[in-house]
Amino acid sequence: MRKTIQVKAGNVAIGGGAKVTVQSMLNVPAHDIENSVKQAKALENAGCDIVRIAVPDLEAVKLISAIKSEVSIPVVADIHYDYKLALAAIDADIDKIRINPGNIGDEDRVKQVANACKSKNIPIRIGVNSGSLEKHILEKYEHPTAEALCESALYHASLLEKFDFTDIVLSMKSSSVKTMVNAYELAAEKCNYPLHLGVTEAGTERMGLIKSAAGIGSLLLHDIGDTIRVSLTADPVKEIYAAKDILKSLDIDKGGIRFISCPTCGRTKINLIEIANIVEEKLKDCKKNITVAIMGCAVNGPGEAREADIGLAGGDGCGIIFKKGEIIKKVPEDQLIDAIIQEIEAME
Repeated sequence: MRKTIQVKAGNVAIGGGAKVTVQSMLNVPAHDIENSVKQAKALENAGCDIVRIAVPDLEAVKLISAIKSEVSIPVVADIHYDYKLALAAIDADIDKIRINPGNIGDEDRVKQVANACKSKNIPIRIGVNSGSLEKHILEKYEHPTAEALCESALYHASLLEKFDFTDIVLSMKSSSVKTMVNAYELAAEKCNYPLHLGVTEAGTERMGLIKSAAGIGSLLLHDIGDTIRVSLTADPVKEIYAAKDILKSLDIDKGGIRFISCPTCGRTKINLIEIANIVEEKLKDCKKNITVAIMGCAVNGPGEAREADIGLAGGDGCGIIFKKGEIIKKVPEDQLIDAIIQEIEAME
């Protein structure tokens, strides 16, 4: 297990053996306080651990207190270039700052931000990506390589380290999965800061999830990564469900339903695809730590999914409900969904 320092954003620990946390970012205009608060609450209800907001100007700083008064999860201020916005966000009791020290001006400005964060125990996430590389680093590597991303992140960290500030989280995102993975692997070797994983500009809900699962998943399997954000061109709530599913698929997050379902074949006699989608949707917010199997064939289903806590399998116009491979009841096809939902609701 990779050992890192631990920082705290509000009441949430990042790194140092803490659980892998899930993040997302509001996509409502920063000045629309009412709808921003509404979206933040929806993200918290979906299981978001840390929420990030854009702070493009001083007017947007008002959003910090508005959201913090309505949700219990930490709030991160996303700031570009303007150190005064960082100081204003700190004064407003933000829980974490996302800013690149090398982009905010001379050392005195960096020192002001570092000292202000230190005085309130507020961590800073340094977030570099292919479009934010410094000119001297880009000239050195010619294009945004993994080495360039890692060097940029460590360069920004060194600017904070000058002022004895080390409550730092690093991210090195790329739209290229391979580049992103290699950048984080390099950083994991070179520093002990917690790492915020993500594939930036990953794409729509479908492609973004595929790329995020490949990049974030491969790193987590090698014990690299302390907090994650699945970036989707979609409702941010879908980012939370996607991130949770990635963690569950890796047995990192034990909470909630884990689904098993077969791809169907010529033996399938029921509309398994529709049934599987309906059951998954109905149980998306279920917090029970169980595995649910949706199988097409009553002959092989219970055996193939015998490790599932509960499952259903189809027959000819009917189906069975089973637990740990043992059949407990036979029901008509049109009652299968209700039958398995009722059984799950009755489980402790």
